[in-house]
Amino acid sequence: MSNRTYLALLAGASFLSSTHQAMANEAEFVSEPTVIYADQSAERPAAPMRTASAERSNMGGGFIEFLFGDGQNQGDRYRQQPAYQQQPSYPQRPLLPPMEPQQAMRQQELSEPAHPAFDPKFDKQVVDYAGKESAGTIVVDTPNKFLYLVQGNGKAMRYGIGVGRPGFTWSGIKQISAKKEWPDWTPPAEMLVRRPDLPRHMEGGPQNPLGARAMYLGSSLYRIHGSNEPWTIGTNVSSGCIRMRNEDVIDLYGRVNVGTKVVVI
Repeated sequence: MSNRTYLALLAGASFLSSTHQAMANEAEFVSEPTVIYADQSAERPAAPMRTASAERSNMGGGFIEFLFGDGQNQGDRYRQQPAYQQQPSYPQRPLLPPMEPQQAMRQQELSEPAHPAFDPKFDKQVVDYAGKESAGTIVVDTPNKFLYLVQGNGKAMRYGIGVGRPGFTWSGIKQISAKKEWPDWTPPAEMLVRRPDLPRHMEGGPQNPLGARAMYLGSSLYRIHGSNEPWTIGTNVSSGCIRMRNEDVIDLYGRVNVGTKVVVI
């Protein structure tokens, strides 16, 4: 055997010996006892998997989360919400037809506070007259609240009236100096002192205190006039004027002329 062959065999034996030693050392290392832990999966629930949706829960939800999230689930969520909540429908009440003026006035009268009923004895009527005044003369019976238009032949047309309150009654002889239909009303200064709440002037019309007609007595402030308060007929109500129902003053107005004699007792 040559020296070269001998050296090669010696080197191979040395390599095998070192390899065997290394394997022995590795086996010794692996052979250490392995610690095995008990399976705790049954005792401890698995931690929930964090998903992109869970991580986005800190976005505050709502429209911000819809913008910056994946948009798919949020889009479904928003589409499922109704755009508005439909309110229950109720049957509409039919519109009432407009009322005629006469019906509106009647309804207004019914809505006003109740007033004393008109006493039939103050209705216009023809009565016997035994006085000395000639036909065509107006006689105002203040105490009994009647106005007479003397007809002649012992007859007179009688109307119920309202007269002055205590302290405002008067007596005397006057003439009708003017006649006006639906007159304006300007309260005299003396009346405004007593009633500062009154208007300074009021145009003629159904609401005017002078009513439908007025007959002025001489140069005085007194008048025979209509009234929009018929329940005051038969009472002491005015500041000295002679008050009649509108229908009665219209009738009297058509029967007398300017210059007619008026006797107030």
